[in-house]
Amino acid sequence: MASSFFTIFSIFLLVLFSIDSHASSPPIPIQQSFLQCMSSLNNTLSIPTSLFYTPDNPSSFNSILQSSAQNLRYLVPSMPKPEFIFTPLTEPHAQVAVACSNRLGIHLRVRSGGHDYEGASYVSEIESPFIVIDMAQLRAVDVNTQESTAWVQAGATTGELYYWIAEKSSINGFPAGVCSSLGIGGHITGGAYGSMMRKYGLAADNVLDARIVDAQGRTLDRTAMGEDLFWAIRGAGGGSFGVILAWKLKLVPVPEKVTVFTVTKTLEQGATRILYKWQQVVDKLDEDLFIRVIIKSASGDPKGKRTVTTSYNALFLGDVDRLIQVMGKSFPELGLTRNDCTQTSWIGAVLYIAGFPNGTSTPPEVLLQGKSLFKNYFKAKSDFVRAPIPEAALLGLWNRYLLDENPFMIWTPYGGMMSRVPESQTPFPHRCGTIFKIQYVASWQDGDKDPSKHMDWVRKLYDYMTPYVSNSPREAYVNYRDLDLGMNRRRNTTFAEASSWGSKYYKGNFYRLAKIKSRVDPDNFFWHEQSIPVIPGRKKNG
Repeated sequence: MASSFFTIFSIFLLVLFSIDSHASSPPIPIQQSFLQCMSSLNNTLSIPTSLFYTPDNPSSFNSILQSSAQNLRYLVPSMPKPEFIFTPLTEPHAQVAVACSNRLGIHLRVRSGGHDYEGASYVSEIESPFIVIDMAQLRAVDVNTQESTAWVQAGATTGELYYWIAEKSSINGFPAGVCSSLGIGGHITGGAYGSMMRKYGLAADNVLDARIVDAQGRTLDRTAMGEDLFWAIRGAGGGSFGVILAWKLKLVPVPEKVTVFTVTKTLEQGATRILYKWQQVVDKLDEDLFIRVIIKSASGDPKGKRTVTTSYNALFLGDVDRLIQVMGKSFPELGLTRNDCTQTSWIGAVLYIAGFPNGTSTPPEVLLQGKSLFKNYFKAKSDFVRAPIPEAALLGLWNRYLLDENPFMIWTPYGGMMSRVPESQTPFPHRCGTIFKIQYVASWQDGDKDPSKHMDWVRKLYDYMTPYVSNSPREAYVNYRDLDLGMNRRRNTTFAEASSWGSKYYKGNFYRLAKIKSRVDPDNFFWHEQSIPVIPGRKKNG
């Protein structure tokens, strides 16, 4: 009996000790759990620990976190930081990372170029802990001039894509963004416009295929994902349906010589009258001609009085002679002369419109650096205009415009191909009837003692414009993400709640997006501050 008692007591102590040891042992770090999961899912895949960056090594971690983040407002110390940043070297790396994030229940953000205006690709203000998959090392570009196509991985920039197209062909281009440091992966998910949009539409209108990783960790091409999901990823914005690995793009023809110009008018030079005329003609111009207006402030006289400057920044897909004819007939008020114009190659025009200091003479190799020309603290908003803004309203706009130290707007022309593509062809609905789009930007530098005044200024400017822009809904561009419009604060945000911003970005396409989301990601694994919501009751049959 005594022997039996001591045996049972010994077992009891062993179990008690084991329970206590387990309870007091530290939890497995998320990174370690992640590595174990990745190895178990694909034991033939080499996953170097050097692909992980953690706050334990602040120098390398901060370097990677800041590397492509465009809005410094989301890098301040008070902003949440990821548990780690994973930088896949291969597409299978990204695939197993998504699968393990789902399996382990770890919130995920994905960054390709870091241009999300509200930092949603590298900051989560709604769920913690979270991790970031940074696609920057997946940047291969494969141009096929025989087929006039290109496969481009998500981490490549628009500038890299343009460079490699021009290296292979002097008569092909692609109609994506003006900025040369945009990450292709996220850029095209929002529609993606550029200086050839009036001729060829959006980048999303010229996508032939894609590779994505879905919520189950499967890599799908267009055939495997189906046409509904392929439709959704071309305009719904990133982070709702999967992780873009690569796009197959249809290249477009461009002349061997194109023409660019910039003509600037101040208020004292009749800027208001000329801008009013621009609104009346810009969507009806020859579709080879793209004239946007960059609106800033400057010192207007020796006494330092400030004025508004309107710079007409243009690309014409043709030679100077034909451009002068088109402008003389359609927009003579600008007073364009041959001396204002520069004839160049398409890649020269890319460098010019992107704003590189030496314009068309800039060596194209600079595009391979992927460096942003605009990286600061900012808050932006957007509008779409369907009727010319009266001159009296423009005068009121200038009064409010000059209240900020560094005001900035870009007015982007529509018409041409943009008017011929149906609103429902992609999730991007801002098509026929739109004359131009407005981007408002308030920016400031590090050390500004009162950043809130700039944000207040841009919001008041936006409020002033209410009578003169689209309504019911007041439309907005998803690639100029604006959390003022509303945001998801929990994973089960309802469709009605999300409509506060969803109807503005997608109009009548929002419900179809939510139906597709409910079918392909019913557990809402991919979610962020403005991701597409799941509709309860539609999870099984969409």
